[in-house]
Amino acid sequence: MRTIVYGIPNCDTVKKARAWLTEQGVDYTFHDYKKLGVPAERLAAWVAAVGWEPLVNRQGTTWRKLDDATKASVVDAASAQALMLAQASVIKRPVIERDGVVVLVGFAPDKAAAAFAR
Repeated sequence: MRTIVYGIPNCDTVKKARAWLTEQGVDYTFHDYKKLGVPAERLAAWVAAVGWEPLVNRQGTTWRKLDDATKASVVDAASAQALMLAQASVIKRPVIERDGVVVLVGFAPDKAAAAFAR
């Protein structure tokens, strides 16, 4: 099984997820948004799988720093994807895929345990 963790390395939630995966013996690849960008085809697949709303982190600093007009313009999948491609830090982190399927958006140990028990 191939596991990919998408995020940024200095994010505390990403650090927790990576530590948990390592503790569980899950072999994974880390995709750093800051260095590698957000793969547009994966983003489209995530939106198709989980919807755009769970992917937009409206609690984060990046969202809060956006001007009101930009925030108000995020009304559907297309506008959300455009923002997420332009501002990768607005994506809720981490996004974890297993064999090309999103298993987690964000991280909680109990949800991770359930996702990786399958």
